[in-house]
Amino acid sequence: MKTLAKEHSYVQISQNPPNVWSITDTAGSWELLTPGGFVVSKNYFDLAGLTMQEKTLFFKSAFVQDFLNPNHTSGAAGDSLILIDLMTSSPLSNAELSGFAINGNFSGLTSGLTSGLTFDQTIYGRVRQYVVDLDTEDWGSFIQVSDNQLGSMSPTASDRVYSYRMFFPGLPTTATEITVLGARHILSADVKEEAEFEYLMRLKRSYELQQSYDED
Repeated sequence: MKTLAKEHSYVQISQNPPNVWSITDTAGSWELLTPGGFVVSKNYFDLAGLTMQEKTLFFKSAFVQDFLNPNHTSGAAGDSLILIDLMTSSPLSNAELSGFAINGNFSGLTSGLTSGLTFDQTIYGRVRQYVVDLDTEDWGSFIQVSDNQLGSMSPTASDRVYSYRMFFPGLPTTATEITVLGARHILSADVKEEAEFEYLMRLKRSYELQQSYDED
């Protein structure tokens, strides 16, 4: 069994004027996708060495290691934050990432923004909601109020697994600064050789997904 890990750094965003956010500190490559504070960090697991050996990854576990809850400066009761960790077998455009943040990977949604990401392509998806309440607004830390998972752990013959971490504050938000600390995405998988026809069909599907969108 192989264990693979990719890290996403901390990031701090600041609000000035109200409802207009900017990235003010990070050790990574976070991108601000909207002035409303939707920010994304992108990484990927390089599996080319395995696919060259005509192997398939059968995932045994996927999870996120993180240090502390997001924190805030001058936050008030009612402030909120959605934090998403996502690992996929297909690359996603910025518009598709925004769609996932709104609708997840559910089919049949017609609200406008959709990710195009299927359940099978979602190896791991975790969506957490944080709030500031009256009892904790002086702590400087958000508290977690929900934790939902959307992944399939479907095997892949792709030469990459894409790793995304993204979040956005609620509207309106009183906090002048929000900091999301670093995290580590971890995959554990058995590497196996499939029957030739099954492997070729899986490889064909992985290639089609890779060609659908790639920022490289």
